[in-house]
Amino acid sequence: MSPALTTSEDALDDGALAGSPAVRISHVHKSFGRAGAATHVLDDITLDVAPGEFVTLLGASGCGKSTLLNLVAGLDKPSSGTIEVPGGRPSLMFQEHALFPWLTAGKNIELALRLNGVPRPERRAEAERLLELVRLGGSYGKRVHELSGGMRQRVAMARALAQGSSVLLMDEPFAALDAITRDVLHDEITRIWAAQKLTVLFVTHNVREAVRLAQRVVLLSSRPGRVAREWQIDLPQPRRIESAGVADLSIEITEELRGEIRRHGKH
Repeated sequence: MSPALTTSEDALDDGALAGSPAVRISHVHKSFGRAGAATHVLDDITLDVAPGEFVTLLGASGCGKSTLLNLVAGLDKPSSGTIEVPGGRPSLMFQEHALFPWLTAGKNIELALRLNGVPRPERRAEAERLLELVRLGGSYGKRVHELSGGMRQRVAMARALAQGSSVLLMDEPFAALDAITRDVLHDEITRIWAAQKLTVLFVTHNVREAVRLAQRVVLLSSRPGRVAREWQIDLPQPRRIESAGVADLSIEITEELRGEIRRHGKH
């Protein structure tokens, strides 16, 4: 079967009736380079993400987490296997905010709204609504250099939401922030996920972050990345990163992650 990214609205309608996943990854392989000298990054990844589910992808550096997210986003194609996103192209948020410095916070969001087909007369009001949603009300006219790192990531989050998808892909979006700012933004993404009924696929190498945020943690093995193990997280939300439940489960997952790294080192 040839690689495919399915994003048709018809698939959404049919899938909704059948209770299909918001993201379906089926037997995906990904290699880079020429045959005979290729680097195998992902090996037979199969993973479903249910509508409204918050899933974190966890693994050692270089295990293919970001590669998999790029494939789901449609930025690259799998070497084999299929990826289906019935609701249309997902929204994507990176580690770097990637805001245009010559535009204000509001105009950065309006650019995404324009690309999403929102009529010009409606864009400012919608941009201001999204800034309110991420608790940056009154910041429409601020330039990027006037915003702190955490505020820039909030604008980036609002811009991702402006893309209009119910599926949000997040590639270590808080990794560059200090611990306190990251903690605050954990609360914010949890609140927005619940309020907007989003499906979130969140890449991180931080075990506690994964446990704090997710309903399900998926551990990828070291390269080539395979689904090594999954955990359903039944702890009530909102969670604290220092809570006993988060800490206990983080210890268990960290031991599994260490084991994967040790196994990789023996090859």
